[in-house]
Amino acid sequence: MRAMAFTGFGADLAAADLPVPEPGPGEVLVRVLASSVNGFDLGVLGGYLKGVYDYEFPVVLGKDFAGTVAAVGEGVTGLTPGADVFGVVMRPTLGQGGFAEYVVVSEQYGLARIPEGLGHTRAGVLGLAGTAAIDAVDAVAPAPGETVLISGATGGVGAFAIQLAAARGARVIATARPGAEAAFVTGLGATWAVDHADLPAQVGAIAPGGVDAALHLAGDGPAVAALLADGGRLASTLHYVPDEPGRDLKATAVMADPNPDTLARLAADAAEGRLRVPVARAYPLAEAPRAVSDFTAGTVGKLAVTI
Repeated sequence: MRAMAFTGFGADLAAADLPVPEPGPGEVLVRVLASSVNGFDLGVLGGYLKGVYDYEFPVVLGKDFAGTVAAVGEGVTGLTPGADVFGVVMRPTLGQGGFAEYVVVSEQYGLARIPEGLGHTRAGVLGLAGTAAIDAVDAVAPAPGETVLISGATGGVGAFAIQLAAARGARVIATARPGAEAAFVTGLGATWAVDHADLPAQVGAIAPGGVDAALHLAGDGPAVAALLADGGRLASTLHYVPDEPGRDLKATAVMADPNPDTLARLAADAAEGRLRVPVARAYPLAEAPRAVSDFTAGTVGKLAVTI
């Protein structure tokens, strides 16, 4: 099968011809049609997860996937070949990934059906960023009328988080450069766009007493936490937890949990128009290294890889 993989630490992502994996008991073989680039993939490629995961080289990149079931392993009863599915590759080791024609995943976790009206490309960018956004917004639980600062709002997680927080009735302050980025975040439902280069002054002008909650998806953690009101809530996908004696803050380090219920909720919201899936660009599999490079340079929305 065609795949984009790297053969060792420090090696570049490159085309590879690999055997088609076989599903074991409780597993599903998916013919992949779309994936996307996430920050996790940069960590994998850069070798930063060495010691956290075992790398089984050649390592195929791509945490997200969407496609059709090609075969099922022993004991799989909920899916049959031909079913449209999407999700997040949640294998115990790094080896298989979504930047390939096939991937084997568990039936029980990280997998859900694609509803009508969603399509493979949009489903292929939804899993990891969408679940991280849901988990982050749920962690701070904004109430109607509360002010939520989202630092890192133009990326995939931020784009979904803006919409989820706004749907709860929160007033969202989203970091974005003036111009196209600001138009992007306000178009998703942010009440205000603020430049991260002038964050304290611009947020202070909007919420002089501090914001009720903040999502730390990018940027300097202490700077974001400093903008919270006493009693404020912080969720960080970068695992920043403030240690500030005397301040009454509730902080949660968020790791995306792509359980089937959360994935199904995301897919239904996207298919029915309640959640916009902002695909900025789609790259063919052969151009996956360019997609990774463009992601590293900074993008607005999600970058898809189609297989």
